Amino acid sequence: MRALSVLAPLALLATALPAYAGTISIEGRGEVRAAPDMATINSGVTTQGATAREALDANTAAMSELIAALKEAGIEARDIQTSGFSVNPNYVYSDARDDLGYSLPPRINGYQVANTVTVVVRDLEDLGAILDRSVTVGANTVNGVSFSVADPAELLNEARKAAFADAREKAELYATAAGAELGELESISERQDFNGPQPYPMYARAEMAQAADVPVEAGELTFAISVNVAWDLNNTAD
Repeated sequence: MRALSVLAPLALLATALPAYAGTISIEGRGEVRAAPDMATINSGVTTQGATAREALDANTAAMSELIAALKEAGIEARDIQTSGFSVNPNYVYSDARDDLGYSLPPRINGYQVANTVTVVVRDLEDLGAILDRSVTVGANTVNGVSFSVADPAELLNEARKAAFADAREKAELYATAAGAELGELESISERQDFNGPQPYPMYARAEMAQAADVPVEAGELTFAISVNVAWDLNNTAD
């Protein structure tokens, strides 16, 4: 009798719980678009000289003027960082050959010095003027402009909510089609995706010195989160 009294509650419990039907794993995606609020420029000066010293002196003078102009335009020292520096010989190659028919080695015909800085512009309304002023004072290398959001945390959180809602909606659809319902949440994993305007190169020309501010369009950035969510599946009661 005691055995029967123990088995009876277990049998009732078994009939009260839905039967386990496996698991379901679904990927969801959420996107949030927002206008950027800052830009990053990579610009600098490339100079030539008969000697490395001559090229370096010319480069130092030009870069000093560029950095001073950036600071005068309101760029803080923390937002200007040297990102590249090189000294290279300029080689001249010849088709001439020696008495044995071998090509003659190239000869050095001067030197080239390149110095670049990465500049963060926190007020996009100043971006065009800063680009124009940089070229005016001697920047002859502008490798690209990229846009970003200073603090994307809240945007990413909104994308996470949308991604989870997308995954749950799909999972419920599949569960219903399979004659089941979602059970306990098993796992969540995420992947961040970023899509936005890509850096574009700009080439300095002498005639830009008298031009108006460089026209720039910031567009919008997309902050996206992909999540993979797994649930238990329970058979629906008959």
